[in-house]
Amino acid sequence: MRVSVIVFPGSNCDRDVAVSLKKFSNKSPLMIWHKETSLPDSDLIVLPGGFSYGDYLRCGSMAANSPIMKEVKKSAEKGSSILGICNGFQILTESGLLPGTLIRNQGLSFICKNTSLRVENDKSFFTHNYNKNEIVNIPIAHNEGNYFADENVIKDIEDKNLVAFRYCNKNGDINEETNPNGSLKNIAGIINEKGNVLGMMPHPERATDDITGLNDGEKFFTSIIESIK
Repeated sequence: MRVSVIVFPGSNCDRDVAVSLKKFSNKSPLMIWHKETSLPDSDLIVLPGGFSYGDYLRCGSMAANSPIMKEVKKSAEKGSSILGICNGFQILTESGLLPGTLIRNQGLSFICKNTSLRVENDKSFFTHNYNKNEIVNIPIAHNEGNYFADENVIKDIEDKNLVAFRYCNKNGDINEETNPNGSLKNIAGIINEKGNVLGMMPHPERATDDITGLNDGEKFFTSIIESIK
């Protein structure tokens, strides 16, 4: 199993996700600095959360042009799995690896809280240990987590079952009241059509330890590890 975590200036969840990956795989991932121009062969590449380049310009736009991203794109084309969490999701959309974009939260304020998510796709590399429509509790922490795309893109990802998670309440209801940031259709995470790239705003790496009272992220990481093995 070969996993690489890309570290950008301003990343602050790279160590968090590395700890979670090691917990479930018993192997530490490689930490790759964004200025590297080569990338080891990797089964999984993670773009972690944080505030790359201080979130100047559009969030993720500068990181999307870091030297290492050319190699990340090549790896995605070859079939390696790519995971982007929070800022990593923003980088994936800015680099064109996922459609749409992430814009300012509807309330124009930073949101940091636990949220309920409904699992929409339980067949993917990243989610197969969940059940469809399962309700999980995963934290969010973002200022630009409002997923937006044109009508054709939204229709396409919904028709092809590419929505991984939606914001909901504890009963699984999907509506404006259960949408923390204004994301279209309550979208919290999406998968590409090939199935090897996933971006999500919530932080599963912050929900993998009973001591915090949050462990719904465990199935996310066990899904990944089992898929790789």
